[in-house]
Amino acid sequence: MTSMADQQATRSPIFGLGVIVMAAGLGKRMKSNHVKVLHQVAGKPMVQYAVEVALRVAGHRIAVVVGHQAEKVRHVIEAGITGTPGAQAVRIVEQAQQLGTGHAVMQSRSVFSHDEVCPAQYLILNGDTPLLKESTVRELLTVHQREGATVTILTAILDDPSGYGRVIRRDASHEGHAHSSSDVLKIVEDRDATSAERASKEINVGTYVVSGAFLFEALDKLEPDNAQGEYYLTDIVRMAVAQGRRVAAVTLRDPDEGLGVNTRQQLAAAELVVRQQIRERWLDAGVTMRDPGSVWIDAGVTIGKDTVLYPHVVLEGNTVIGEETSIRSGVRITDCVIGNHVDVLDSCVLGQSCIEDDAHVGPFVHLRPGVVVRRRAKVGNFVEMKKTELGEGSKANHLSYLGDATIAEGVNIGAGTITCNYDGLKKHHTVIGKNVFLGSDTQLVAPVTIGDGAVIAAGTTVTQNVPGDSLAISRVPQTNRIGWVAKRRALVERAAPSVASVKTAVKRLTVKRQKASAKSKKKLGRSSRG
Repeated sequence: MTSMADQQATRSPIFGLGVIVMAAGLGKRMKSNHVKVLHQVAGKPMVQYAVEVALRVAGHRIAVVVGHQAEKVRHVIEAGITGTPGAQAVRIVEQAQQLGTGHAVMQSRSVFSHDEVCPAQYLILNGDTPLLKESTVRELLTVHQREGATVTILTAILDDPSGYGRVIRRDASHEGHAHSSSDVLKIVEDRDATSAERASKEINVGTYVVSGAFLFEALDKLEPDNAQGEYYLTDIVRMAVAQGRRVAAVTLRDPDEGLGVNTRQQLAAAELVVRQQIRERWLDAGVTMRDPGSVWIDAGVTIGKDTVLYPHVVLEGNTVIGEETSIRSGVRITDCVIGNHVDVLDSCVLGQSCIEDDAHVGPFVHLRPGVVVRRRAKVGNFVEMKKTELGEGSKANHLSYLGDATIAEGVNIGAGTITCNYDGLKKHHTVIGKNVFLGSDTQLVAPVTIGDGAVIAAGTTVTQNVPGDSLAISRVPQTNRIGWVAKRRALVERAAPSVASVKTAVKRLTVKRQKASAKSKKKLGRSSRG
């Protein structure tokens, strides 16, 4: 098992390393109105995976190159790194005109050129490779330094490499199983490759480490002499070889790790891989899953040990769940904070809410944004809450709507209680004091305050404040009219004909109509013969 010190060392930034994340492409094969890098994998935009890796390894600035839908991508990146260590090092630059990968990297020059000390090396990442691991990136950097390379590339061996740039080596017998070498000659894009070059099954993943003194010098010499008329970043490999510089390569053990997401099918495949990795991580951390394959956990979720997740649980966004909590089947939780020893029963939908330790929620509960359920409180069957605080030990066990309310400790909410918070123009607040008892079918017409210890009789509509320790009743007094039902029954029976008489009348009318019809036909027959 890896020690905490080892984990911290793994996450430590590398001195003198600048990082460039390329996120300017549109992604036409996604057939989407949204730019490719904003499509989500496990609840997180793809570009955020690359930016997070960059933040963990960069010892210098980080440039993210955006292009299509630049403002949307910028907003997502900035929102994703807010509050993250090292976020101040991230700079976003725009590639206004998409002229190729080499041209995209050129746009980052301004991010690094004004520093007194420029990066000793650059790591170049793609914004559409959510499966790429930090450990692989660090291996690539280690090989680059160990071999004294000018350029180090990440490659993969595919059974079907069509569509990808091919890695061409000096040794044609290379099988692609070594994890580093310096026999790379060039990278050829699929459209520009000869039939012999297309026979290579080793592809370029699109992740590079490049010497700081070489990168922009080489980019300035790029020419768009290719099938697409673009400035290819891959051409810097050929330049380095031509200058007698060392080019190294690291071949992925798992080819899928480095493949970019270009289609919906690849997006779905990446989703499955990432979610399985997430499940395995939490299982290893001490979380129990009764049916792991049916549990979906977003990348931003945190779960405490000894928590139990039952089948078909969905945990989304930045949800935090404490220890020894039970989440039953069919529950969906989004951006919530849930404490220790909490029971969430079946078929609940919880969003942007806080549930404190030892609370009990469900089944069939809907918590909308702004709800706080305090310690040992209970929210039961078919209760909906919105912008409401339910105090410590308070109970709302059945069939109620509680919106825009502050409910103190020890309160009992009777079945069918409603806080009438909307007057047609704006929302109003309800305040319920300590140890209040609300009878069933109570309506609280906000704004209204119920004092400590008050009792609200069942069926009451509260429109005025209720003082503490008072009984509030606002229902019509009951009146029992003895014999009223029997009298009504007798009147109905006298006024309505009996069933038998109705049947007789219908029969007589039917016979009469039949005779009339027969007589008419007979008369018509005599007339026709005459």
